[in-house]
Amino acid sequence: MTRCAVMGTGSWGTAFAMILADAGCEVTLWGRRQELVDAIDRDHVNPDYLPGLALPPTIRATTDPAAALAGAEFAVLSVPSQTLRDNLAHWAPLLAPDTVLVSLMKGIELGTAKRMSEVIAEVAEVAAERVVVVSGPNLAGEIANRQPAATVVACTDEEVAKRFQRACHTSYFRPYTNTDVVGCELGGAVKNVIGLAVGMANGMGLGDNTKATLITRGLAETTRLGLRLGADAHTFAGLAGMGDLVATCSSPLSRNNTFGTNLGRGMTVAETVAATSQTAEGVKSCESVLDLARRNGVDMPIVEAVVDVVHNGRPTQEVLKGLMARSAKPERR
Repeated sequence: MTRCAVMGTGSWGTAFAMILADAGCEVTLWGRRQELVDAIDRDHVNPDYLPGLALPPTIRATTDPAAALAGAEFAVLSVPSQTLRDNLAHWAPLLAPDTVLVSLMKGIELGTAKRMSEVIAEVAEVAAERVVVVSGPNLAGEIANRQPAATVVACTDEEVAKRFQRACHTSYFRPYTNTDVVGCELGGAVKNVIGLAVGMANGMGLGDNTKATLITRGLAETTRLGLRLGADAHTFAGLAGMGDLVATCSSPLSRNNTFGTNLGRGMTVAETVAATSQTAEGVKSCESVLDLARRNGVDMPIVEAVVDVVHNGRPTQEVLKGLMARSAKPERR
């Protein structure tokens, strides 16, 4: 039986632990808060993030990272992107020499502009072949209810990707493999920022033409950045690109979409943060995505507009006018 540790008891980490358990793996969840871990371990529920959902009774939970990681073939990392470095620095000494690290995170690190797989390889001192990325249209609430979904399992070593594919394949969750780690990670990180922009448009009462424009041009921005960094253009037309973007920009279950909608309705960032119980990765990652783009000479006007609203305090109406007033160009990626 494949032994898996899932580090993080948020909605996606818990849902993914359920997937692994349903696929026949031996799963241990690690969490920071004792009361939440006890609820998962004893009552087989996560009342804070997936209330009302019965978890597989085979899932165990602990606050001890050493117990969670002991003998794990796969260590699945599901913490907020900006906390990964500090968390992994504590966990790395507990990893077995052949443990494969799996990233469920969709963000770019502030300050370094590094993708999550790059942070993992650096902090854990492992080769790229031991790092897997999971990315796709994976809204945790729907998957937790075992609604059909697909994802991409990406690793530079295709055989490692296939091993994890087998570990998380269930009757409702279909993983596809890819070796384009860069493309999959960028698709997952940038879609959060575009989701904020579409949410703002929604909150402002704008229609489907506006939102379709933001989605399509957002994908063009993502593709431009990806190609500059060596990604495969085809990745952005698949599940980790367009698929994830559509889910994030169209679903009220999307944290980033909801956050953006509140901003578009006139709430401040502070008010929206106070009203949000879970992390909207795009709020912090929009700055690091823009940093990454500027370091590589890539123009990303929608991302820049989101940063102006979220971090520079510019009104959404003013930012929208600025986007529409940009000089006309031929449509191209």
